[in-house]
Amino acid sequence: MASASGAGGPEADIEDSDGPALSRAEAGPSRASARSRSRSGGRSQEREAEPADPVERARAICLRLLTGTPRTRQQLADALRKREVPEEAAEEVLARFEDVGLIDDTAFAAAWVESRHHSRGLARRALARELRTKGVDSAVIDEAVGRLDSDREEETARALVERKLRSTRGLDRDKRLRRLAGMLARKGYSEGLALRVVRRALEEEGEDPEVLEEHFPGL
Repeated sequence: MASASGAGGPEADIEDSDGPALSRAEAGPSRASARSRSRSGGRSQEREAEPADPVERARAICLRLLTGTPRTRQQLADALRKREVPEEAAEEVLARFEDVGLIDDTAFAAAWVESRHHSRGLARRALARELRTKGVDSAVIDEAVGRLDSDREEETARALVERKLRSTRGLDRDKRLRRLAGMLARKGYSEGLALRVVRRALEEEGEDPEVLEEHFPGL
């Protein structure tokens, strides 16, 4: 969050165009304080504008959260709980939204896997971990990540290593191996796949296969 700070520090004076310099205390509240009050006021007005009926309030909250951004059932349930919507009202609205397709964890998980694998190169293990944090059912997660087969996962791992390979040139061999394999591990790739892909990339770059065998025995 951005914060306002004066050029001269907390004790800096504020020039008054028609008089002497004023201290910050004398000059009144800072712009940051004003912005904070404005945001707090906005939230208060938003709460006041919400329907008094708990079902209608839950419906309004969910529709607002779903505008432009798909969310899981658990994410919406957590939001309603945080806004102190009664559990019975929340459950009624969530069930209704599922019935009409506004909440669809299966579609959410499938889209998440496709998007995050394409944009971030995440492997199945990392994708499953992310979906669990969003409250998606284990069976739904398994189905979604299962669509990402081993061949495609390895192809993506190779592309990731090829992009990073150039930036590691000039480093000693051990450091290159750690960086490349570590990058894949952080994205959820297994150790065996990571090492196999890194070895292949280094061989294609011209590294001595016999020397690499010492680092990758049996791969």
